[in-house]
Amino acid sequence: MMKLDESSTGTPALMLDGSSISPCEQAIAIPNPQTNATLNMLDLFCGTGALSYGLENASEKLKTVGGIDADQAAAKTAALNHPKAKITCQQIESLRPEEMLALSGVSNIDVIVGGPPCQGFSSLRPSRGAGLDDPRNSLYKEFVKYVRTLRPRVFLLENVVGMLTAGEGKLVTEMLAGFKRAGYEVDWRVLNAANFGIPQKRERFFLLGVRKNLGTKILPEFPIPTHWFAGKVIGTRIKDRYVVNQESGLPPVTVWDAISDLPRLKSGESSTSYLMDAPNDYQAARRRNNGAVLTLHNAATHNEKMLEVIRHAGSSIHALPKGLVSSGYSSCYSRLAPDEPSTTITVKFTSPASSKCIHPFDDRAITPREAARIQSFDDSFLFAGSKTDIASQIGNAVPPLFGEAFGPIIERLLDAQGIGEY
Repeated sequence: MMKLDESSTGTPALMLDGSSISPCEQAIAIPNPQTNATLNMLDLFCGTGALSYGLENASEKLKTVGGIDADQAAAKTAALNHPKAKITCQQIESLRPEEMLALSGVSNIDVIVGGPPCQGFSSLRPSRGAGLDDPRNSLYKEFVKYVRTLRPRVFLLENVVGMLTAGEGKLVTEMLAGFKRAGYEVDWRVLNAANFGIPQKRERFFLLGVRKNLGTKILPEFPIPTHWFAGKVIGTRIKDRYVVNQESGLPPVTVWDAISDLPRLKSGESSTSYLMDAPNDYQAARRRNNGAVLTLHNAATHNEKMLEVIRHAGSSIHALPKGLVSSGYSSCYSRLAPDEPSTTITVKFTSPASSKCIHPFDDRAITPREAARIQSFDDSFLFAGSKTDIASQIGNAVPPLFGEAFGPIIERLLDAQGIGEY
């Protein structure tokens, strides 16, 4: 059930679970971290809730108790997939951390995760002049404020690699300093999704923090890659902060590994049934809780001019006959390679004029289901909103398998923490 509520600031908030915000007038007390078997997790800027969803899949202890996002459709999606959590839709600046804690119905938060909006410094289509003066680049301060106030034992912040160069690197420097002043050991790495069994060459910045006053000094650590991939990627070239794997790892999951069990479609067609039984482990894992009904496998309808372009499409725009299109990025009007991980899925995956999104063999853009598979969403994951809303949610999401990779790391860091100061 949804209803409108108001925080103490008077800003309307869309509540997605029927709860209301209660005032929190007392200082937050941090209880003994060893007293609870369940580890309470808060998802800030949660979007679909994919990061916390993946973390929960990897840990029986981690439970999402609350989340916040300014996008109504995305927040509803998060609520659908976290039915026991209190998800609120409003600007995070208008909801104080104490109110979020009260709303979540718990006495403490063990883990905070999330990704402040990143469009201000995307490395794929960087905004001109994006830097410290872009208001979207200051929302990380809200994340810092929540960490400083709620004192989680561990936090995980995710973002695009373009964050590293925002303000000529000053943004990350300021962010690290803010977390250190709040009393946290912090470290960061750049991870490639293809190294973690995700069929996509998606690079992401991950910042991990561990609270200092918990006993023996514990430093952040990062997941070890399970799959080997050495192909060309789009993103930062700061090599010493990359987490990479040697050739001894498993081969990468390819586009065709991810989608070959889905029916082949023409432009404008759709299907609600699978083509075959899952022929590989990746597909079996995505279908494990879904039953027989296939959703979101609806192909975009292209006009005849676009279909003519698609029929000539190759690995880049340069494969097209001269004069067929007048302009476009190198990756536009091009097909996904079936035998390697996809390039980064964007919110424009239904538009060949805007991204590399043409099916490896069919003359059409990939469907929302195919894009969700490439993003490592389970087929049972529920999406809310219009077609445009859902495409935006899929393209903006953290692949859930990234969360699954961090799950054991976070649980191990929490298990290692003792009591007292160092």
